[in-house]
Amino acid sequence: MTVKVTTTVNGNQVSGDVEPNTLLVHFIRENLELTGTHVGCDTSQCGACTVHVDGRPVKSCTMLAVQAEGHEVTTIEGIGEEGNLHPMQAAFQEEHGLQCGFCTPGMIMASIGIVDRNKDNLSEEVVRHELEGNICRCTGYHNIVKSVLAGARDM
Repeated sequence: MTVKVTTTVNGNQVSGDVEPNTLLVHFIRENLELTGTHVGCDTSQCGACTVHVDGRPVKSCTMLAVQAEGHEVTTIEGIGEEGNLHPMQAAFQEEHGLQCGFCTPGMIMASIGIVDRNKDNLSEEVVRHELEGNICRCTGYHNIVKSVLAGARDM
């Protein structure tokens, strides 16, 4: 039995038929073919699947697609575009906050949320603490933290 899900993704209303147990990350990748949201661990440990739901970062492997019904979902594809990057995307590029790039979409989406929540109290310590739920296997996080702080200045 499938269920019809209607939601707004990156400003566009979308619908799709899914099994009731389909995770939001799989709906985004398989039904909508938006592959910037990565599946890393399927256990909510790595954060590679982070998207925004109603403006708040959510690990999309922890949410069913049916739970997104009627909500606004923003993926990495919805925050900037070639030639007009979101300030956080530009900061990750300029500050070398990525290596292989697998974790980068989730890191950027989580980082935007960190800045939104901590505008008046953002520090290296706050960024490091709040990024604990996002894993990068390539870097030592130093340039990721620099990227978040640089992106915050331009947001």
